[in-house]
Amino acid sequence: MSALTALRRGADLRRLADRREPLDVLVIGGGITGVGAALDAATRGLQVALVDAGDLASGTSRWSSKLVHGGLRYLATGQLGIARESAVERHHLMTTIAPHLIRPLRQVIPDAGPRRSTALMRAGFRAGDLLRRNAGTPSSVLPPPAAMSAMEVLGRCPTVRRTGLRGGISSTDGQLVDDARLVVAVARTAAAFGATICTFTQATAVDGRGATLTDVRTGESFEVRARTVINATGVWAPDVDRTISVRPSRGTHLVFDAERLGYPSAALTVPVSGSVSRFVFALPAQLGRVYVGVTDVDAPGPVSDQPQPDGAEIDFLLETINGALQQPLSRADIIGTFAGLRPLIGDPVAGAHGELADVSRRHRVQITDDTLISVIGGKLTTYRRMAQDAVDTAVATGRLSAGDCITTVTPLVGAVGTREVAGLPASLVERFGAEAPTVIEKARLPRPLDPVVDGIDVTRAEIEFALTHEGALDTDDIIHRRTRIGLVDTDAKAAWGAVSEICLLYTSPSPRD
Repeated sequence: MSALTALRRGADLRRLADRREPLDVLVIGGGITGVGAALDAATRGLQVALVDAGDLASGTSRWSSKLVHGGLRYLATGQLGIARESAVERHHLMTTIAPHLIRPLRQVIPDAGPRRSTALMRAGFRAGDLLRRNAGTPSSVLPPPAAMSAMEVLGRCPTVRRTGLRGGISSTDGQLVDDARLVVAVARTAAAFGATICTFTQATAVDGRGATLTDVRTGESFEVRARTVINATGVWAPDVDRTISVRPSRGTHLVFDAERLGYPSAALTVPVSGSVSRFVFALPAQLGRVYVGVTDVDAPGPVSDQPQPDGAEIDFLLETINGALQQPLSRADIIGTFAGLRPLIGDPVAGAHGELADVSRRHRVQITDDTLISVIGGKLTTYRRMAQDAVDTAVATGRLSAGDCITTVTPLVGAVGTREVAGLPASLVERFGAEAPTVIEKARLPRPLDPVVDGIDVTRAEIEFALTHEGALDTDDIIHRRTRIGLVDTDAKAAWGAVSEICLLYTSPSPRD
């Protein structure tokens, strides 16, 4: 059963506390890598539990650019292995695992600068398309690169600067409707295969044989034993295993009303001056927004639960994207910001020296004390491969009896089935795929298709479904992770009361209609 609820969480915690036999695998961390490991382990027939001190996707996994990319930037820096791995994992995600959550997104580079630069970009796109073909992704899923006329560029990205515009070049990549929704879908799929998923459960005194778990909501603690432990806590991995070195890199995005950029239907892609592998994107997103990002700056010091961009990052993003716009964006146009910390593999000798662009995005699996397994580095696109490698290591080191990895052919909830979309909002179908009709059918609230508040494209039924199926425990979980209403403060304030009212119905044993 894939439904995650407060009642199921409580029952699962009691079962863990009463358990006498050790788990096969204890996963610490409820981001995309952790839930991926839980799903991988569960589909191999292993007894697995996942815990996180906060909610699902409460850390880095909800702060990405929402791109499932094929590794083009890694080709430019000669990292062919990472580039191919990215393309292969993108293929699995877009064709089998989560095609309902990922759509093809045109990326448009205006042809208005030096012709040599345009030629280099065109060559890069062709190389990226070779990766697409090598991975087996059909052109019906990801169309090949194409030349565009000036009118076609303006049709896709209406606010592009017209002066000197000769046309453009485009390629296609994958775009998630929402990264946090991907995390929740993986967790629910893992639960359907028998994994125990416990949010707001702090793990302390962790070693390769288990941990002390504390229910953050009640303060109750107990010990759980395991044959292996997977540390999938990202930038917090050194808190679990002090032998690990992580170099956090902050990636910042600015949020704009899509109207300000003419409601673009493609990602405006602007090369960063002086770089062959870095771009700033203006990405059309759900809820009528555009995300402009991303930065890549060192973030030394204590790791924040909610990183904040600095003024230099905001200036950099505005300056870069404005170089391609007819009417420049200003700070007054910004309606929200978000930033996440990439868990790059640190070098304890070099420390924070050297350019971040030179730090590998490859992941690494490390074993400490025989059975404490840490998976660090990597990126959202390759989470499945990271999870597979971590579980492979757990099976080998723990001498576990397990089946083969099948996650390349395991669709997530909502990926398979007939989509009866008549009468349903398109945005609802984008977020739930084949489960969209179920969201409405399971609703007990009146007016399930009404927006939760006027002007926000999220239905009342989705709020209820977050509580009855997606493991949300309170208003904060819904505003900031089951939906992305919270990316804009004014929207969060407008919706908070209505969402809280629905949540209150589920604090009693019998929700009323």
